[in-house]
Amino acid sequence: MTTSQRVDVIVIGAGPTGLTAAGDLARCGRSVVVLERWPQANPSSRAFATMARTLELLDARGLADDVIARAHLAPGVSIFAGARIDLTHLHSKFQFVAVTPQSNVDSALAGYATCHGAEIHRGFEVVALEQDSEGVTVTAQAKDDPGHQTIWRADYVIGADGAHSTVRDLIGVDFPGKTILSSIVLADVKLADGPTDGGLTLGSSRERFAFLAPYGRSDEDGVWYRTMVWDRAHQVPDTEPVGAPEVIDVLNRAMGRDLGVRDVGWLSRFHCDERQVAQYHCGRVFLAGDAAHVHSPMGGQGMNTGIQDAANLAWKIDAVLSGADDDVLDTYHDERHPIGKRVLLQSGLMARGVTLRPRIARGMRNLIAPRLLRVPRVRDAVAGSFAGTALRYPHERGQSPLVGTRATEIPLRQGKLTHLQRSAGFVLIRELQTRPINIAGLAEVERSDVGPAVLVRPDGYIAWVGESSDHAGWMTALRRWLGVGSRTSEISAGKYGGGGGI
Repeated sequence: MTTSQRVDVIVIGAGPTGLTAAGDLARCGRSVVVLERWPQANPSSRAFATMARTLELLDARGLADDVIARAHLAPGVSIFAGARIDLTHLHSKFQFVAVTPQSNVDSALAGYATCHGAEIHRGFEVVALEQDSEGVTVTAQAKDDPGHQTIWRADYVIGADGAHSTVRDLIGVDFPGKTILSSIVLADVKLADGPTDGGLTLGSSRERFAFLAPYGRSDEDGVWYRTMVWDRAHQVPDTEPVGAPEVIDVLNRAMGRDLGVRDVGWLSRFHCDERQVAQYHCGRVFLAGDAAHVHSPMGGQGMNTGIQDAANLAWKIDAVLSGADDDVLDTYHDERHPIGKRVLLQSGLMARGVTLRPRIARGMRNLIAPRLLRVPRVRDAVAGSFAGTALRYPHERGQSPLVGTRATEIPLRQGKLTHLQRSAGFVLIRELQTRPINIAGLAEVERSDVGPAVLVRPDGYIAWVGESSDHAGWMTALRRWLGVGSRTSEISAGKYGGGGGI
């Protein structure tokens, strides 16, 4: 049996990347279907660290409080020889990493997507994909009923189906790179004597490492942690079973003491690649999250980078569907590919730094790293890159250097920018003591410090800087992103968006 349906956008993959994209598009009024090959949500996932920039994006969707309520808030990451990535000086409301299983983030994002009207179809595997000048046709097969196929037709497809992406294979895109670490083991462990500083802790020797992240859950005989362990002398295939004794042995030896493991829960063995596609989109098909880039788990960047990919892409697809130039879609690759490349670099450097074997190299690392990370400028740059708050997009020649930076920390007279962004449109932040423009279709707010007016994109980054009285200036920026028709005309007529002047 074959059925056929038509939507604006098909999202393939119901992980955090796909669910963010689906929710954002549905929030804009788009018809969206999510196709996920697994019949049930995965209760065991590798990601466990939600960074500050991701929490800001979740806050702009009304989800941050829910995620934080179920998380342990770690103020930093201890790495080696006393070196520490200190998050308490971040220029963000969220001066910590929220340690919580990815399943909690997935649950919040799934609720967000379905609340706005996205349809999530689990147990459907994509078996064919064809695109033409008018759209994309996707054939999906029900895993529990191979004879049941559904043909979906959409304007665009987002492939967010992970490192082994079917979408990437179907459109013939290479995934160049290499394996950098094998036989890494993840586990949930209950410890009687874990680290006491509340942060994320790394222990390492020349032959092994172990990473501990506290979940903040405890009972009468211990505290639960997520651990990641690796032993140079025990390199086996991913299919090799993992036992509790292996985890306990490597964990205690890497940390240099008996941590008093009381229980070992979920276990998984995997390998780590560094790979990135050359282009983030091919025609009407876009790749996001692990389908576009994979890297070392050091630094906990994977889930966060994928969510930020989706937040960058979804509003641009919505804009083009409303009449913006197709060139807007090219900016997804232009802005996110360099970020992905940087994440590969920094997570790879951390992985190589942790697994250094030569004694002299380790000695130099242990001497230099702690000193550097105590220098405020270095400390804040490393923490900002780690948390995503220091990452920015390029600006064009002649534009203010503020263009492409995030606007989240601009102080406002009333409310929070992330709350205004829940309307999914652009926001104009006026200068201090300036009158409202009162265009009903454009959310606006007054800043509380001395600074210029800025036009903020739906993903929270600055699109224009100037004087709010320069209507031609910020309208030109709007036209650059939204086109000369539909939505810019609706803003001028007071019809677009959820906010007026406040």
